Amino acid sequence: MSATASTQRPRLGVTFWLLAVALVALYAILVPILAALYGVSVPVAFLLGAGMCAAPLLALWYPRSSVAVFTVAAFVLPLTVSPDRDPVWPWPWSVPALILFALFVLTLTMQHGWRLGSLALLLGLMGSLAAPLLLPDAASAGAAGADLIVTASIATVAFVVGVLLAGRIRLGAELTREREHAEFERSRRELVEERTRIARELHDVVAHSMSLIQVQASTARFRAPGLPDEAIAEFDSIAATARSSLTEMRRILGVLRTEDHTAELAPQRGIDDIPALVDSTRRAGAPVDLTHEVEGEISAAVQIAVYRIVQESLSNAVRHAPGSSIGVSVTTAGDDVQVVVRNTPVPPSDPGTPGHGLRGMTERATLLGGEIHADRDGDGWTVSARIPRQPAATEVSATASTSTSTTTTTTTTTTEGSA
Repeated sequence: MSATASTQRPRLGVTFWLLAVALVALYAILVPILAALYGVSVPVAFLLGAGMCAAPLLALWYPRSSVAVFTVAAFVLPLTVSPDRDPVWPWPWSVPALILFALFVLTLTMQHGWRLGSLALLLGLMGSLAAPLLLPDAASAGAAGADLIVTASIATVAFVVGVLLAGRIRLGAELTREREHAEFERSRRELVEERTRIARELHDVVAHSMSLIQVQASTARFRAPGLPDEAIAEFDSIAATARSSLTEMRRILGVLRTEDHTAELAPQRGIDDIPALVDSTRRAGAPVDLTHEVEGEISAAVQIAVYRIVQESLSNAVRHAPGSSIGVSVTTAGDDVQVVVRNTPVPPSDPGTPGHGLRGMTERATLLGGEIHADRDGDGWTVSARIPRQPAATEVSATASTSTSTTTTTTTTTTEGSA
């Protein structure tokens, strides 16, 4: 059995049983009629009747073989009638044989298309047309011609119906495939979006912490003079391990992260957590000036975006411009929250390795209807962002929580970091 037949068998279960019941009933009618009314010997009636009734079932899996079986039966059967039969009975097609012919053409066309269906129709008619030519005395020319016309008409109608049903079945199969494909694409899109979200949070949280560990370990000998050589070697080992981990994390992010996708924001940190973030950077040895002037109601999604932008900017500053002074400003002006992070100077020998940080910041700002710019500013590097404090509902991700309020705070601190 071919692969096509094996794949179709589950779909043909109901069709097979309905067709089998109809064919058994027709076989039980055809054989007695052939023997009693047409004078066909009983063994021949059983054999040829079995061939005609088996052909529609055979057509489900072996279409060409079924055409051959039915054509031979349709050609031989009219030639086996008794010469002295009653001429009032239709010939060369009896009524049960005519029904079998129409059913065969219908089944073949539905399952295998119009080409095989038209072949079965033409061969069946041509085979039966030979009977009046070979047995001119079996019936009058008018009776045989009328029978052939009726048979051709009914079989042609069955062929047309089969073509229409085949088109409907094919359309249904295509729609099913499209639904399956759409479901597969949806699942894959959800997987990619989840990987992007994981990569973003991994970069925002873990990479920032690893950068601080590396900076703290590298500058420990300068911040704490008099350390023994063993301690200095240990700190150098920690810094090397942190750098290696950052390199490996960048490789993992490259695997997880694919094309740009709409950012998914989950409530984590907000604007009120920025002073603590700055303090952790100062403990790493970086001099940071913070201006934190925020008032009024600010969306939770905006607070998360502002925190991530400041976090990424600080991480880039301590990684690419160690020892430079950093200025952080988070203020509100009208309907916007403005963020400016500037570090100076930038070592000219450090071009900076392109990563996912700027892309992530841009995604977050754009998602909320804001804008962000990052470029050299004289001898330094400046990241500036403007985000509406209450973005439009269509611009906020569905994962952002409801708006929260922040109390009016004004904090201006200046701290000199150690060398």
